[in-house]
Amino acid sequence: MQERAQTVVVVGAGDFIGAAICRAFAAEGFTVIAGRRNGDKLQPLVDEITAAGGRMIGKSLDARKEDEVIAFIKDAEAVGPIEVCIFNIGANVNFPFVDTTERVFRKVWEMACYAGFLTGREAARAMLPRGTGKIFFTGATAGLRGNAGFAAFASAKFGIRAVAESAARELMPQGIHVAHLVIDSGVDTAWVRERIAARGGNPDDRVLMDPNSVAQTYLQLWKQPRDAWMFETQIRPATEPW
Repeated sequence: MQERAQTVVVVGAGDFIGAAICRAFAAEGFTVIAGRRNGDKLQPLVDEITAAGGRMIGKSLDARKEDEVIAFIKDAEAVGPIEVCIFNIGANVNFPFVDTTERVFRKVWEMACYAGFLTGREAARAMLPRGTGKIFFTGATAGLRGNAGFAAFASAKFGIRAVAESAARELMPQGIHVAHLVIDSGVDTAWVRERIAARGGNPDDRVLMDPNSVAQTYLQLWKQPRDAWMFETQIRPATEPW
């Protein structure tokens, strides 16, 4: 493993996609700085990565709070210059339109859009003086079309896609690679399996995306040469209708 001086920041380091991203970049020799609410839940992942010879720091972070995001990025920079910042907060909810409360709509927007803006802005502020760095946003099918029952989630994912595109047009000419990754699939997580079962289905009858496949896509984006940067890519299982 080649040890690197730079750090990789993962905001929204949950148990599945976020954890897979942390493992993948730690294996590339980066120090991974991961944030999630209830940061103590990251300790098993920190222990796992450390035991494998990697380096990871887990922190509690409410990415909806500007002061916490500013401090989080500043602390990561103190460990090492940020090479990659990945915003990975989901906030997927499904409610009939007339049953979507103001609180649900606002909270989902804060988590999946506003928090992404704060994260991307602070990462850009750190990277711009160096003229190098990567800022990646995890998107979803809901960012491309608003399906029934997903008014809150779709609005937030449409929003973060717009934030990412605006940032890309501004920052890429200045040396910062900004990308938006559309995951057009159910991901193989406990939550997704529970939702499929609750609807009377069998999760094993559907091809779900392996979180490690998402992490590998982020590694591919990180490795892209500057003359062939991709802003947006969509990934889905071969059997997924689209």
